[in-house]
Amino acid sequence: MIEARELTRRFGSQVALDRVSLSFPEGKACGIIGPNGSGKSTLFNLLTGQLPASGGRIEFRGEDITTLAPQDRVALGMARTFQLVSVFDSLSAWENLVLSTLRFAGRSERPLSFYFAAAQRKEILEDCRRCIERVGLQAKAGARTSELSYGDKRMLEIGIALSLKPRVLLLDEPLAGLSDHEIGAVVELLQQMKQVCTLIIIEHKISKIMDLVERLSVLNDGSLICEGSPQAVLDDPEVRACYWGKQAA
Repeated sequence: MIEARELTRRFGSQVALDRVSLSFPEGKACGIIGPNGSGKSTLFNLLTGQLPASGGRIEFRGEDITTLAPQDRVALGMARTFQLVSVFDSLSAWENLVLSTLRFAGRSERPLSFYFAAAQRKEILEDCRRCIERVGLQAKAGARTSELSYGDKRMLEIGIALSLKPRVLLLDEPLAGLSDHEIGAVVELLQQMKQVCTLIIIEHKISKIMDLVERLSVLNDGSLICEGSPQAVLDDPEVRACYWGKQAA
């Protein structure tokens, strides 16, 4: 689905990502772990076009997308969530979904027609209804997003990503800041999503995704140091030394 070849990102003299080569097979759930500052979010920003690569190549389903704009990658079937929840607090949960659904549909609507015409179209309403039910927010659809709990905002952000009908969904620490109950709900949703799209997940709460992902990749100091089945990766001496040791420090 996605392949990174010798992917590099420099910030001045600092190398945040150093010639990392990774591939993410279609239909699989893959996890990315590593200590803070190891290059995980930088990798996501390169894959999704938020940052340009300093070197290397990115392919999506065999097509070179290294210099493609973020919105063009979304149009190809890539969607992502962020470490800090990214939603429109001034809109309702429902309006957030309508806005993203309209954007994906390629309609350029003026502000007034957004509320009085496009947002009332049957297909738009149906798509939004399915998304908001999938993330369990139908009872809070009319609530202003600023009034939702952090866990509900996280679910809404995932719902917005799903409204883009992605082939691959990249999630940057989707469990951060959530209660155990909320974590269970998000993991259950992702278990369902892995049946219909490829998942790539950055997560520090490794124990919570062990039954979700089929493969783990480990970054440390901007380099890929290990990848394989989750248990094999966690048993690797180098991973234990650099990841757990650095975390404990």
